[in-house]
Amino acid sequence: MHLPLFIAKRYLFAKKSHNVINIISLISAGGIALGTMSLIIILSVYNGFEGLIKSLYSNNESDLLVLPAEGKSFNPRTADFDKIRKNPGTARFCEIVEENVFVKYGDKEAVATIKGVDSSYVSGTNVGDYIIEGKFSLYDGELPQAIVGKNVALNLGLRTHFVDPLYLYFPSRYGSISLLNPASSLNLIKVFPAGIFAIEQNFDKKYIFIPIAFARELLELDKEATSVEIFVKEGSDAGRLKREFSKDIGNRFIIKDRYEQNETLYKMMKSEKLSIYLILLFVLIIISCNLFGSLSMLIIEKEDDAETLRCLGAKDILIRRIFLFEGWMISLTGLFIGLIIGILICLAQQQFGIVKMPGNFVIDSYPVVISAWDILATIGGVGLIGYLAAKLPLIIMKKNNKIS
Repeated sequence: MHLPLFIAKRYLFAKKSHNVINIISLISAGGIALGTMSLIIILSVYNGFEGLIKSLYSNNESDLLVLPAEGKSFNPRTADFDKIRKNPGTARFCEIVEENVFVKYGDKEAVATIKGVDSSYVSGTNVGDYIIEGKFSLYDGELPQAIVGKNVALNLGLRTHFVDPLYLYFPSRYGSISLLNPASSLNLIKVFPAGIFAIEQNFDKKYIFIPIAFARELLELDKEATSVEIFVKEGSDAGRLKREFSKDIGNRFIIKDRYEQNETLYKMMKSEKLSIYLILLFVLIIISCNLFGSLSMLIIEKEDDAETLRCLGAKDILIRRIFLFEGWMISLTGLFIGLIIGILICLAQQQFGIVKMPGNFVIDSYPVVISAWDILATIGGVGLIGYLAAKLPLIIMKKNNKIS
């Protein structure tokens, strides 16, 4: 066995002349274990919420979104877009008409965003799985229907079993404004509520789905769309298809993948997770002060042993390694105990949902996802802190001539 490691292990488990050294060492290991456990649990919860948010957004987002580089609308029925439609990796090509409109239901009014879609969009997304009242239906015979976000419906006092229609208004691009009758300059369509969905708060308070033909009628568009949503076939590489499509349609359009459609949200989640990681590492640095104290006291107590080892021919570097291994073993003991407890708690939460979510949420218990990268980052961060905490007293003692 490596001699410094062997002696360090003996020092770790041997009874000291001052019990306070053992107590401080146990406190150090326990504190590091608690900090490591907290890191694993909190990072895993962040992973769970990140996955949950991504899954919620994926229900109303396409794999690729095509937007015009200039202007608000474009014609998606050109030869270039036909190449995208016929691409083997394209599962669904959905023309979208989206715009903010004035909404009136009964005696209540609001501003919302209509999203004109067709039947291919309905079959390509999971929005229908989040209907809390009614159904996702664009037509009842020839009557146009609307599927309304939960918060929009609450603001309007809207229910699907009521017979009142939903009136949508948008300024005409061609009509002149009359001061005597301002309403004459507004386009109007009438749709009937078919369903109410609840996906995500920001989405629920904004959108109303209607048939794309009536959205075009309201906005006075012919065959134009404001965007195109592309759903790729399972197993296809969305990144590769994005590069192919960019070549087909040129720089007149912008193509965004799922990440780019919510780039700010994903960056914010990553920065929050990094901030929590750094804050907890800082807490572990403070906890490691106990390790600094116990190791300093051990060095003082073992001065006679160090002198004996020198007389037997040991070099100063060997003696320093003994105390370095001693301190590092204390921190690593806490690290691996914390890792095991943290992982076990996360597995228990995954399996049994022990800690419940407060209030009325889309899930019953806190989501937890264990990541191998988080475990490696925790081991690396805590291991480095433990090494530095063990190294620092040796440097100070050397300067003070306590050890050579």
